[in-house]
Amino acid sequence: MNENLCPCCSGKNYEECCKPVIAGERKAATPEELMRARYSAYAKTEIDFIIDSTHKEKREENDRGEIENWSKKSDWLGLEIIKTADDPEKADTGYVEFIATYADRGVKLEHHELAEFKKVKDDWFFYDGQLVAQHPFIRVEPKIGRNDPCPCGSGKKFKKCCGK
Repeated sequence: MNENLCPCCSGKNYEECCKPVIAGERKAATPEELMRARYSAYAKTEIDFIIDSTHKEKREENDRGEIENWSKKSDWLGLEIIKTADDPEKADTGYVEFIATYADRGVKLEHHELAEFKKVKDDWFFYDGQLVAQHPFIRVEPKIGRNDPCPCGSGKKFKKCCGK
């Protein structure tokens, strides 16, 4: 993997993508751009940016040590933006649904969230997030029992053939 690429998976170099937002050289123009910068900040352990880009009403809910620990102990594997939306009733509110993929102690995990962002003056801030429930697996085809004929057509019982 190219070490110069931005962790947010935009395909751009970090120096041109999220770093200027994290470093305060420019403001995030959209909630999605702020979301990408926040993900990159987790990947780069830029804890001050994570806290500073949280809406003032929500900052006291953050535990700096917990954020730093999660940031450092995780291997950040990628960010997928599912969709973005503006609130039609509030021009200063936007939403980003995303999946952040990371590994914790070698176990690959996904954090699927619908994040709410609020604009204060000209600055976007993360306000709140709701986890998106995973859809349960629904079997479409009938379940094959151990003593049923094997579906491969061998004539053997499933347990003695493909079910081993």
